[in-house]
Amino acid sequence: MSTIRIVIAVIVGGFLFKTSAIPQYFQVGPQVETFYSEIDDSEQPFALYLPENFDPEKPYPLVVMLHGAMSNHRLALRRVFGKTNLPGESDAEASRYFPQWEDVDYIVAAPYARGTMGYVGIPEEDVMAVIEKCRKDFNIDEDRIYLTGLSMGGGGTLYIGLSRPDVFAAIAPVCPALPFEVFDLMENGLNLPIAIFQGGADPVVRPEGTRQIVDELRSLGTLVEYYEYPGVHHDSWANAYANGNIFKWFDGVRRNPFPDRVRFATKWYKYSGAYWVTIDKLTPGTLARIDAEFTDMNQVNVETDNLEAFSLNLKGHPRFNSRQLLSVTIDGQELISSPGFNHAFRKEAGKWISERFIAGVKEKKKGLEGPLSQVVTSRHVYVYGTLNAQGPEEIEIRKKMAEKAADFSVSFGPFYHQRSTVNPRVIADRQVTHFDKYHSNMILFGTKETNSVLAEMADELPLHLENLNDSLGLVYCYPNNGHLVVVSSGLPFWISNKDDQSSGKEIRFGGSHGALALKGMKDFLLFRNSNDNVIVEGYFEHDWTLPQNVLEKFTSNGVNVNENNE
Repeated sequence: MSTIRIVIAVIVGGFLFKTSAIPQYFQVGPQVETFYSEIDDSEQPFALYLPENFDPEKPYPLVVMLHGAMSNHRLALRRVFGKTNLPGESDAEASRYFPQWEDVDYIVAAPYARGTMGYVGIPEEDVMAVIEKCRKDFNIDEDRIYLTGLSMGGGGTLYIGLSRPDVFAAIAPVCPALPFEVFDLMENGLNLPIAIFQGGADPVVRPEGTRQIVDELRSLGTLVEYYEYPGVHHDSWANAYANGNIFKWFDGVRRNPFPDRVRFATKWYKYSGAYWVTIDKLTPGTLARIDAEFTDMNQVNVETDNLEAFSLNLKGHPRFNSRQLLSVTIDGQELISSPGFNHAFRKEAGKWISERFIAGVKEKKKGLEGPLSQVVTSRHVYVYGTLNAQGPEEIEIRKKMAEKAADFSVSFGPFYHQRSTVNPRVIADRQVTHFDKYHSNMILFGTKETNSVLAEMADELPLHLENLNDSLGLVYCYPNNGHLVVVSSGLPFWISNKDDQSSGKEIRFGGSHGALALKGMKDFLLFRNSNDNVIVEGYFEHDWTLPQNVLEKFTSNGVNVNENNE
């Protein structure tokens, strides 16, 4: 048993006193720990491994392992150490114990990530929360954090690694089932070593597709090692992780926090840059790019696409002297920036100037940019209305709609259904508290005539569905009290003509069920009969006003547009 002793320093009357808090005990070897998730105010599990001779004062490398679909954190920890199931042993049986394996001088963490939801959105936040938990509890070497995973977790490894390339020293996806969001991020791997493992006869993740990913990454300058196992099916992890292979591959690979060149692409402020480059203004939902490279001491060349402002934090970079001027050439335009560590640039009238962009109070920014799915990636609550209800039966119907939205179950064709471990609150409008209004995102169902929370903020919201016939559905997100609200009026936003899965021809991650249907939607959507039958959809402008080209479509279809948002 290893003990970490926490020391708290307290200043009393000008004197410094040190007192020991309650010691935290961490068992060496495999175990299960938890972290607190604000998404639904829950404790979430993750599997953890500490080396046999664990020393709390020593800095350790961290390996984060992501499990596949229909799996869990306990199995993932076994897999990364090369332990597959015994002959005839089911996953349920294998999850009940940790076998003996060879010790490694790594801390290893395997998030549960809510089951089978992929690794974009809520599970993505859980992965980063586990990393922060490990940083808090242990002495983690920031230049030796690694990410790996299999199948769904292999796709998550590429997505999380490429969206945050400066967090990790290297990543190692195994038979990666990719989310579509990965394909915009390929160029971000310039400074991120990647090892990809694939079965040559995999019927689930076809090797032809994985080879194309390898070729594209290599064409962009990424250092990629590719290992394909002839005749091996989807269980290529048995080969990839055998005999501690993955730890041997990670050995000696360290993150370079100051590469000479940084290339980064993103659609969102949530992923606002990497290494010494930060994107300060873009158009959320539109892919923005920056390519910044030192060409000499204190000389940087920058090329941009769909970008309005950025900054460079060069403290510690070996090719930068803070006492000298910085020459920056941006899209062919040369600027000279004053001495110092931080250098900011923005566009004005189509020209770049050396000046920092400061977002206005009601402009899109990190945490308040949309799209609709963003609302569920932090603390959120589902609110149904009780105004003007014709008795308790109608209230119950409204409640059931909100409960369905809060159900994050996922389905794989007609044969497999799994409940998720996302459990947000579902409450009536009269139960909403001050804390909910100011510390939570809210998904509000109904209209200002049926939901008192909507009625209270009616003058501040941009859209109200006035035509309450049975064929229209309106859903949009909007900032309120420093958080986001989603308004869902008329037909629920998950109603889709694609709900019939009887054919079993495609695997669907619950895309038409409840709040999971928000994934892939923009800031607003007005539809008739089905969310496939779009009347108008799009993004709000940077100041959260509506684009002029959508106003007539809203007003001619029974939606009242607040004049402050025209």
